[in-house]
Amino acid sequence: MDKTETSGEIRKHDSHVLAQRAVQVQRGGARAAVLGVNDGLVSVLCIVLGVAGANAKPSSVLLAGFAGLIAGAISMAAGEWISVTSQVELFDGILKDLKQLVATDRQLIVERLSEDYQKGGIAPVTAEQAASEVAGNDKDLFNEFANNVIGINPNELGSPWTAAISSFALFTAGALAALVPWFFTEGRLAITLSISFTAAGGLLVGGYVARSSGNSVWRGAVRQLLIIILAAVVTYGIGHLFGAAVN
Repeated sequence: MDKTETSGEIRKHDSHVLAQRAVQVQRGGARAAVLGVNDGLVSVLCIVLGVAGANAKPSSVLLAGFAGLIAGAISMAAGEWISVTSQVELFDGILKDLKQLVATDRQLIVERLSEDYQKGGIAPVTAEQAASEVAGNDKDLFNEFANNVIGINPNELGSPWTAAISSFALFTAGALAALVPWFFTEGRLAITLSISFTAAGGLLVGGYVARSSGNSVWRGAVRQLLIIILAAVVTYGIGHLFGAAVN
């Protein structure tokens, strides 16, 4: 394989990766995953540190954290399912109207598609010819207009179940970072491990999101770490003050 063929394969792979990333975002799975793991990391750590700061028994800390895990995971999953379902229904409504417009005012759709091609830098004559060729098939005209003019891929409207399952699983994974140490130890060691595991998870998530969006990995990782540290300090402090006041 020569250098030209190798370069072509790399470019093809890069474009495929970009397309897959766009599909994941539109489906809702990527957003649900990021929100789920972030919420799991921060919210359950806050619960654990707040209860631990109040000098509660290790069993009480574990119970509170586990309850937060279950409640948070179910809440996140339900919220994402409703959100993405609503998005899909809205997209469906738009596409139904477009399908009707293709049937009742085909010429308008063709003209609008031609204008869109011209905005992309295609010469008017070529744009009109391309739009006319696409209009030879109703399905092609519908898909082309939906993708290029409206910005909706009819085949990738989003998956409510993908969003819900991703959110549930990754919230649980994030929550376990703060909760697992309390199954094996207690006191200051458990608190230190909870913060350390959660901080490590935050660094990974922040770095991954930053890298995926083309931003600085270190900046994204440190930003996420600072959020976790701030949450840890505030909730532990509040718990400690509340525990002192009760005692």
